[in-house]
Amino acid sequence: MLTDQAPNLKDKLKEVFGYGQFRGNQEIIIGNVLAGKNTFVIMPTGAGKSLCYQLPAIALPGTAIVISPLIALMKNQVDQLNAVGVNAQFLNSTLTKAEITKVKKDTLSGLVKLLYVAPESLTKEENVAFLQKANISFVAIDEAHCISEWGHDFRPEYRKIKTIIDNLGRLPVIALTATATPKVQQDIQKNLQMEEAAVFKSSFNRKNLYYEIRPKTDTKKQLIKYIKNHKGKSGIVYCLSRKKVEEIAELLNVNDIRTLPYHAGLDPQVRMHNQDAFLNEEVDVIVATIAFGMGIDKPDVRFVIHYDTPKSLEGYYQETGRAGRDGLEGNCVMFYSYNDIIKLEKFNKDKPVTERDNAKHLLQEMAFYSESSVCRRRQLLHYFGEHMDKDCGFCDNCLKPKEKFVAQDEVVLAIKAVLQTDQRFGAAHLVDVLRGQENQYVISYNHNKLDVYGQGAEQEATYWNSLYRQILVFDYLDKDVDNYGVLHVTEKGLNYVENPYPITFSKDHDYSSATEEDDDKDDTPATTSSKAHDQVLFELLKALRKKLAKEKNLPPYVIFQDPSLEEMATTYPTTREELAQINGVGMGKVAKFGKPFIDLIAKYVEENDIETASDVVVKSTVNKSKIKIFIIQQIDRKIDLEEIAESKDLDMAELLEEIEHICYSGTRLNLDYYIDQVLDDERQEDIFDYFMNADTDNIQVALNKLGKEYSEEELRLMRIKFISEVAN
Repeated sequence: MLTDQAPNLKDKLKEVFGYGQFRGNQEIIIGNVLAGKNTFVIMPTGAGKSLCYQLPAIALPGTAIVISPLIALMKNQVDQLNAVGVNAQFLNSTLTKAEITKVKKDTLSGLVKLLYVAPESLTKEENVAFLQKANISFVAIDEAHCISEWGHDFRPEYRKIKTIIDNLGRLPVIALTATATPKVQQDIQKNLQMEEAAVFKSSFNRKNLYYEIRPKTDTKKQLIKYIKNHKGKSGIVYCLSRKKVEEIAELLNVNDIRTLPYHAGLDPQVRMHNQDAFLNEEVDVIVATIAFGMGIDKPDVRFVIHYDTPKSLEGYYQETGRAGRDGLEGNCVMFYSYNDIIKLEKFNKDKPVTERDNAKHLLQEMAFYSESSVCRRRQLLHYFGEHMDKDCGFCDNCLKPKEKFVAQDEVVLAIKAVLQTDQRFGAAHLVDVLRGQENQYVISYNHNKLDVYGQGAEQEATYWNSLYRQILVFDYLDKDVDNYGVLHVTEKGLNYVENPYPITFSKDHDYSSATEEDDDKDDTPATTSSKAHDQVLFELLKALRKKLAKEKNLPPYVIFQDPSLEEMATTYPTTREELAQINGVGMGKVAKFGKPFIDLIAKYVEENDIETASDVVVKSTVNKSKIKIFIIQQIDRKIDLEEIAESKDLDMAELLEEIEHICYSGTRLNLDYYIDQVLDDERQEDIFDYFMNADTDNIQVALNKLGKEYSEEELRLMRIKFISEVAN
């Protein structure tokens, strides 16, 4: 059928969509749909999935039903189709009764070529009855990964789609997704009873996308600097919660970046307006929730930033795929902290056991990807069942490689552990066996009797976990499709055990420390520098701080901390107002210590003909200021800290952090009323004396020096008292 229609199809492609040629597998997929065969398409975002059902719908008589989970995506695609003269409509909860009646009437009269339907709408009896009367050409299931319980975005209503389609008659089905691991692919086909379907899988390799992970330290400052360095370019910032979306959108606007929020909690009209404003370039940046998804078709998104760690690699890949859909520049930056993984695990605790276990596996994969120093692209492709023989050379791990180490005997040992446990277990269990852990699982399977048991005891669990992840990516092992996480040995792995040779591996990243990478770095892919501040000015400022500290008989950190000096050596503040904007300064410290620093910077700027960069100073949002004012007022009224924390829905650590920010910005706070309740005079004096003579105010250092008799909370409280009384 394709050969007869091929010339006509190309004419239609040019006439309706303006393209002269099909891309990738599009032509053969469309031919399969036109032939009335079930079709399964796995194609990355931006590769042209939509055309695979839109063109057949136009070419065939009747109406094609498109099932889509996203109202935003429906509207976006219907608008685009209507703009090129194709009658497309949607049927969902945003329509009035009159609008629904008109859509149904136009469909039954044969005017509508594509009818977009939400899965929830399909379950309504009146809609099923209406569709039974319509002339339906085929059914397209977009975002088909929502069917799978093993997927990253499972929707229970998607599991009912097959039953509803059967009620509409014997219709051909095309299922499409941008993200499907082999396990998810198998589950989708099984649920839709289309195991015999022709499967078209395009490469997941988006060569124009640059992938980078940054430690989640000074994230707001990093975010603003990054976006300002990409001034005028379109970008998306993803956050985990609606509250965070609103906060970040406000922060960016306050810092002169044209931004709008986008999440499911907004009024539908506001949401649509914000999306259209982004598509029409009325704003540069949209801040959106990861959970809700954007469903937009904008070719020139130049950066996608994950402010929070996503719930899965599938979600991450799909969201990063919205960058550079025109094949040009596309930067994908994620701020990572293992705390995000812990937070997401807590969200899953109330889910049913199977769903909770699946979600945990997905989060572990996300953590492994983030912490691994293997080529990012290679890891992503491996996850989706695609293999690369060499590194891409265009991600942060390739451009700034971590320290290497060579292993041979350890690799043999790791593979033998898989073989000796009958290829029935995941990495966590295998690591326990290698390290000789006598837990109930190891003993119950008699794995403490194996030859490999305890042979890897000299290495930490983190070493073995990293090794397993890397030999998986290098194809010595593979994951069992039917049993999530279970490892099998590949033919390459079996050959390796027989004829081993040294393999070079990379040490994992350690994002638990803020020193992993400097947050002031340049953000261009080709950069090799990790420091962005002016080192000469930084040393001059340190010398000035030391001189003042000696004059005032104070530890240098009391005047300004190193991060504050680094920021001064980055932004060159030459006025009191600019200096007050530096993190950890504020007007209180400006009044007390600011003048000599301003004079020094102004002289340095003039002598070296430097253009100051005051635009990278992060301005605080009003909400943050309100919280700080509230805290100051409550402390003035001598309200217990627990009560203040509870009233603002903070835990004690978060409240202390807010108080520290206030204090380090030069505001004097009197916490004696509270400290006197928890620490006697002698203990207060010991800690106060320690800080007066210490080289640093680092709490971990203080804990190590003072011993276990003091808690972290006690030291933080006394550090606030010390800074308030001595520095402010």
